[in-house]
Amino acid sequence: MTLAQVPSQMTAVVLDSYSGVEGLRVEQHPVPKPGKDEVLVKVAASPINPSDLAYLAGQYGFKNPPPVIPGGEGSGTVVAVGPGMMGRYFLGKRVACLSQGTGSGSWAEYVVVSAKGGALPLDQSVSLEQGAMSFVNPLTAYAFLEITKKGGHKTIVLTAAASALGQMVNRLGRSEGVQIINVVRREAQVDLLKQQGATVVLNSNEADFDQKLRDVCHQTEAHLAFDAVAGSMTRQLLDALPQNSKVTVYSCLSREAVQAGADHIIFEGKAVEGFWLGPWMTGKNIIQILLMWRRAQKLMAKELKSEIRARYPFQDAKKAVQEYQNQMTGGKILLRPNQ
Repeated sequence: MTLAQVPSQMTAVVLDSYSGVEGLRVEQHPVPKPGKDEVLVKVAASPINPSDLAYLAGQYGFKNPPPVIPGGEGSGTVVAVGPGMMGRYFLGKRVACLSQGTGSGSWAEYVVVSAKGGALPLDQSVSLEQGAMSFVNPLTAYAFLEITKKGGHKTIVLTAAASALGQMVNRLGRSEGVQIINVVRREAQVDLLKQQGATVVLNSNEADFDQKLRDVCHQTEAHLAFDAVAGSMTRQLLDALPQNSKVTVYSCLSREAVQAGADHIIFEGKAVEGFWLGPWMTGKNIIQILLMWRRAQKLMAKELKSEIRARYPFQDAKKAVQEYQNQMTGGKILLRPNQ
């Protein structure tokens, strides 16, 4: 079932090999066709996320044989659907869409996603640009606060805290009464978070960082950390946290293996676990997902809002990715169909 005339070809960003930005090119590509319980989205915008950088380098949780179209999330309008009742519901609707690793991504004029979790309707109050960024970071921030509250934690440690996701966790934490111990790596990021209302911000490049982190973790009885860096940072967090604490690793910005000592695990009762949004969401039923999505949509205007730094057409995708690699804070970069 088709809402409007769909062309046979589209402009797409294609990854030739898992070699990072150098593996990208732009070409004309056949428009994909939706199968059973799938929808075809005419893409309005798609952000560049840290997970996209990992995917380009072949370091994400799944790989598709290249050449492949990257792009983890986006937004647009559903213009065609495959067989099945699930898809028909979305026809003509504005949606946020999520690539689930089974096909091509959203860095193209059209993308096919599953009607079962790969597309969610956007509230009229949410623009298509904000909608393009409403899956990965907002729902991850929401998940962190849900995990925090269910565990009875009143304070958490957060690394890479000046990122778009980190700023969301801070805003949401303040609204929920959760204290955030923020860890960043530049003084400008300390200033940024303090200007936004953060009360505890530590620079990991300062000589006395380890002692300051340990002191504040023990003073506030913080037993949970969310770590985007991995590598030696995970060990530093384990060293600083009180006994019977946990570090949840959700990214690997350092591109280094997680470090943890046997003494942490055996003698101090500490643990390291991973977090990945997709599997976390599959643990919820459709009612829970829709209720979470409805609440997240209401928070998009403030707590879960993403600032936009730049917009690039798909033709300039390589330049956009390079700019994001050089500066990952200060606002998101969006890819859009060529004007």
